[in-house]
Amino acid sequence: MGSVLLAAGVMPAAAQASASSPRAACSMLAGSVTSAGAQTTAKVTAGTPPTMSNPTSEAGVFPAGAVRLSSTFESEPNVAGADSSGYVVEGDALYYRMYNFNAGINLTQRVGGGWSKFNALELAHYQQGKATHWMGYGLRNDGTLLRWTVGKTWKSAGSATGFGSVKAMALISKTAKYDTFLANTRGGALYTIRIPVTSPMKPIVTKIRPGTWQGFESLVAEKCGNYGTLLLGIDKETQTANLYAIGHANGPTTVINSLGKVKATFPNPVNFRWGPVYFADSLNGD
Repeated sequence: MGSVLLAAGVMPAAAQASASSPRAACSMLAGSVTSAGAQTTAKVTAGTPPTMSNPTSEAGVFPAGAVRLSSTFESEPNVAGADSSGYVVEGDALYYRMYNFNAGINLTQRVGGGWSKFNALELAHYQQGKATHWMGYGLRNDGTLLRWTVGKTWKSAGSATGFGSVKAMALISKTAKYDTFLANTRGGALYTIRIPVTSPMKPIVTKIRPGTWQGFESLVAEKCGNYGTLLLGIDKETQTANLYAIGHANGPTTVINSLGKVKATFPNPVNFRWGPVYFADSLNGD
């Protein structure tokens, strides 16, 4: 299972790309947390080259320098602006954060401790008809991927080892039967990690590309078309990012269209995706 990621090595071949064009108007709302504790929002749009709007910023969302990890943040329309909500790791603790300063909403709730050894966090909240699940995922620095059911409290829902070489991961699919992450490794490979919602937790790891993906410390993904993915790979060292249009995941035959470098800089320490309300957030990349 996940142990295959430990063996990934550096490959000289460039990431394969399709010559086909992405669907028109594929875009994402890329978010970040600044060192001062503000949240930013910028629209990244597929094109050749891809473009990014001037970021907007909301100051005072978090204490300065506190946030290490962030989940996707939901933005729900309100007559007094948008209600923003999600989860972050500050130091050793996981927090739920919800705010709409215009409406007087300003909630920070501690969920639990023991998060200082984690280097990735994401939630998958799925609801279509009667089919529903709400899972939290965390990647610990010993290579263990942990899962929780989310509610008033987080309850352990399994774990899997063998993910020690993962450098970054992004949620690309959530369905009634499974959640799927796209992950790059320190050796440069690109994988999908499909996690059935059943117990015990048994991830299915599939290699997409053998090499050249090691340069990204952060991945942000959004749907592109009905079954594809728009992927933003961020290089923290150079503060640059590349954009990719990816077809429906299908192992090494997955179509990847490299759109090039985004004409913008990415200086902030934490990156995440802005998404709609969970029941309108359809991710079908796998």
